[in-house]
Amino acid sequence: MPAYDAFLLVSFGGPEGPDDVMPFLENVTRGRGVPPERLAGVAEHYYAVGGVSPINQQCRDLLAAIRAAFPASGLSLPVYWGNRNWTPYLADTVRAMADDGVQRAVALVTSAYSSYSGCRQYLEDIERARAAVGPDAPRIDKIRRFFNHPGFIEPFAASTRAALATLPADLRDDAHLVFTAHSIPVAMAKASGPGGTNRYVAELTEAAGLVAERTGDGTHPWTLAYQSRSGPPSQPWLEPDIRDHLGELSKSGTKAVVVIPVGFVSDHMEVRHDLDVEAAGIADSLGLAFARAATPGSDPRFVSMVTDLVRERLALPDDTPSHDCPADCCRYVRGVSRP
Repeated sequence: MPAYDAFLLVSFGGPEGPDDVMPFLENVTRGRGVPPERLAGVAEHYYAVGGVSPINQQCRDLLAAIRAAFPASGLSLPVYWGNRNWTPYLADTVRAMADDGVQRAVALVTSAYSSYSGCRQYLEDIERARAAVGPDAPRIDKIRRFFNHPGFIEPFAASTRAALATLPADLRDDAHLVFTAHSIPVAMAKASGPGGTNRYVAELTEAAGLVAERTGDGTHPWTLAYQSRSGPPSQPWLEPDIRDHLGELSKSGTKAVVVIPVGFVSDHMEVRHDLDVEAAGIADSLGLAFARAATPGSDPRFVSMVTDLVRERLALPDDTPSHDCPADCCRYVRGVSRP
């Protein structure tokens, strides 16, 4: 049984003021050749809400809820938080953990699915942070993927039912459920999972089906679409795009939709802008009644899932690998999968 002495939340990070926006976006896109005008356009999404991403506050809320839930679950672990792209940076957090004498931590990554950017890259972030700290850095074990855990599914099902209830009564029963996730390059999607088994799409499809069957009587039609594409037009990314998909649904006679961002643990700007502003605006122009389901965030069921998965990790043999991503899983770099 591993002797953990800390809990670590690892997340994406986001700006907390207008002066943070461009440096943050440069961190996110470094080495990807994104044109400055594209960054400037994305920056406007942040400036429109005061330059503050919702994700950092949601991480603080989640940490507070986890800290409060641990004692009732028999856990006594200090909690830490580090980001990939903005303060608190992961390397700084791991250094603080080492200074505090932490030797072995259990980590939650705020991504439920298998993909390079949602799994493997976070593992690389952790190892890079540990290397920067040196030999005193704690070992960090990542809890398993949780895309089909009831603590992740049930909050989405509840928020989907709540979103349906906001639609006009005469349209509610026939509303179409549109599940969304961040689009990624097709090559990255194919490389996800052991041996390149396209697990990202498979896991999203399973999660969407689990939510759909728990919504109302489970008879609402549903589809999976993608959002927030950021790659060049020449590079194939997962489709259909949510904006195009809404148009197709309208043409087919759909009158109302509920959009469920099942690919997200909490509200990113991709949820608040790309769905609440762009997708909602397109739906309005098409005459579609539109509602958006909330993400789990710090929902008590999600927090309970975290404590369950920490206890599950505690019960594993001491020599269990530090994560559930095999060596050949989610290998991808610069537009091609890698062995």
